[in-house]
Amino acid sequence: MITAALSMLPNAPDPHAGVLEISDYQGDLRLDCEVLVVGSGPGGAIVAKELAEAGRDVVLLEEGPPLGKADFVQEAGESMQRTLREGGTRAARGNPITPTMQAIALGGGSLINSAICARPPAWIFDKWRRRTGIEGITREVLDPHFDRVEACLGVAPTPVEVQGERNHRFKLGCEALGMSCEPTWRNVQNCRGSAECFTGCRNGAKKSTDVTYVAAAIRAGARVYTSVRVERVLASGRRVTGIRGRIVEPFTWTPRGKVRVDAKLVVLAAGCVGTPVILLKSGIANSSGWVGRDLRFHPGLAVMAMFPEPIEPWKGATQGYHSVDYLKEGLKFEVLWSPPSVLATRLPGCGHAYQEHLLRYDRMAPFDVICAADDSSGSVRLRRGSHHPDLHWDFAQTDFEIMQKGLGILSDICWAAGAEAILPGLNGIPEVLRSRDEAELIRTRPLEPKDTITASNHAFCTTRMAKDPADGVVDEHGRCHDVDNLFIADTGIFAASSGVNPMLLCMALADRIALGIADRW
Repeated sequence: MITAALSMLPNAPDPHAGVLEISDYQGDLRLDCEVLVVGSGPGGAIVAKELAEAGRDVVLLEEGPPLGKADFVQEAGESMQRTLREGGTRAARGNPITPTMQAIALGGGSLINSAICARPPAWIFDKWRRRTGIEGITREVLDPHFDRVEACLGVAPTPVEVQGERNHRFKLGCEALGMSCEPTWRNVQNCRGSAECFTGCRNGAKKSTDVTYVAAAIRAGARVYTSVRVERVLASGRRVTGIRGRIVEPFTWTPRGKVRVDAKLVVLAAGCVGTPVILLKSGIANSSGWVGRDLRFHPGLAVMAMFPEPIEPWKGATQGYHSVDYLKEGLKFEVLWSPPSVLATRLPGCGHAYQEHLLRYDRMAPFDVICAADDSSGSVRLRRGSHHPDLHWDFAQTDFEIMQKGLGILSDICWAAGAEAILPGLNGIPEVLRSRDEAELIRTRPLEPKDTITASNHAFCTTRMAKDPADGVVDEHGRCHDVDNLFIADTGIFAASSGVNPMLLCMALADRIALGIADRW
């Protein structure tokens, strides 16, 4: 069953109706169900909906609270404290330190990402096959699942009327260089171009999983419990029997009552960081040793274009255009926007020099490049005495050289778009570059990863799928090789980079996994 995208009528019903919150609990929680799903983001919400609609008795657990339009704030610091793990300060150690924003709320990352829905090209899955032997995951196999997800979310190209001048300048630059530039496809309805995706859409236009798939799961009979942290999966031999966890207070994350859920089948979708933490604490599904290994990122870097006239960059879709011309080389180019206080931390100088940049804020537009980083990897490990993970990731020099090429192309886009200067944000490069000739330093100056301000919110591969149980954690159906009734449905199961933004691929895989469970179990 395909659920149509929810309407945006002023009197539309509460999309979180039926969601249980911490105020609904009296003491400890003891539940039993047929299927237990952990995590309500782009993976878990789909599994919960599809299995509930297939007639299964489903319980969906989410560690964060439900947040709606009235809960979102534009001020970045407060928003990050409320919606992101570790208050938005989570980062992987390595060369360089790499911040990674991961949500803790009903709807997971779909609540605070820029809603980009991109189908990976077919050759991406050839890479997966070569890497871990997976043969059953192809673009042809996944296309029906992409269709189902896009229909449920109302995915469509970003319309011209909400692009704004910032996005338009990026398109202008790409086209002047002969590069393709397409509007991003996004899961939004009635977007007003307010560029507030990262702090939560106060217009209610984003069709995140909490207002689509979770709502549909509840209508089909699923029980949804928020503010529940899953700490361990309980197992006996090759079968899991349920989970143990704690009720946690929203925003302080203080543990309260105990939680025990007995289930006949468990699906972990706590994210590519959360799922391996649960498995490592539980001591299961890791005979291969791959749980928590092979952490992969799409590292991203941005260049700030400065234009001679005001362009009001805060107006327009957060990321309305992108270019995939260099995707086979491992590069994707995008427009970017973040809350003003976040972007301000990227401006150089101090005192009056810094103030001068702030005064020209209305003339700035950040453009970014992300890299597939096929040679770079890291790990997720337990942090002693904490429920937070220990993350490590190193940017391989081979990948960084590709990224440096991407920065050069990004600079070209800025100049072709009409910029009068750019702020490269690179150690060893002048803070302001005022001509295309000066900007050639971005290409020619020897740089290392530590010279950059790298960040990544695309993370995957920590419970990767593989044909051989010795080479990964799950098979192509998402079932753990070591455990008969334990499945994983988040980006951790990717065998390699998705090349493009990973959310839609995660959702298509989750849809396939859910339909497989409904058919076989």
